[in-house]
Amino acid sequence: MISIKKKKFLAKGKRSNVYTAFLGNKKVGIKVARKDISVKEHIANEAKFLKILNKKKIGPKLLHSKKDSIIYKFIEGERILDWMEKANKKNIKRILKDIFEKCYILDSLQIEKKEMHHPIKHILIEKNNAKMIDFERCRKTEKPKNTTQFCQFLISKKVSDILTKKGFKKIKKSTLISLVKDYKKDFNKKNIKKIINLLK
Repeated sequence: MISIKKKKFLAKGKRSNVYTAFLGNKKVGIKVARKDISVKEHIANEAKFLKILNKKKIGPKLLHSKKDSIIYKFIEGERILDWMEKANKKNIKRILKDIFEKCYILDSLQIEKKEMHHPIKHILIEKNNAKMIDFERCRKTEKPKNTTQFCQFLISKKVSDILTKKGFKKIKKSTLISLVKDYKKDFNKKNIKKIINLLK
């Protein structure tokens, strides 16, 4: 029997409600399938992929799972855009590199996270480390688009404006598209490094 204390409502999602609580002295997140949603497979799906990705140090650490709920180590992070607005160029570059490397791992495992083109709520920065959250929609596919989608996010106006303000050189869209095409043909470290090297 798991002893949960101080359970508090945190947020309502499309398919789940999220709570915070304490498991012993450890703060945890609890995601529970909403009762008004008939299909509950998304919770089991998230648990399945977290078990795989935790081995690669991706995603919140899964502590316990049932058919309609999961318990994981709570991430006390700041949303990526809010963090970028306050961070310096050096730290932003390091975090973006880390995210690209995580996208590469996902691609290599043929796992698509979804929503990486707009990961504002899905990437939190905790103690200067990038943490991906929300893996409900994860799926296996021979052609994952994690890196491709994150590149779209990188050249979006909002992100591009922040990067320019922080002293980054403007990324040429044509150059990025060319490198992404090469990467899609062959997911390897050499090709992901070429994309990362555009961050100057």
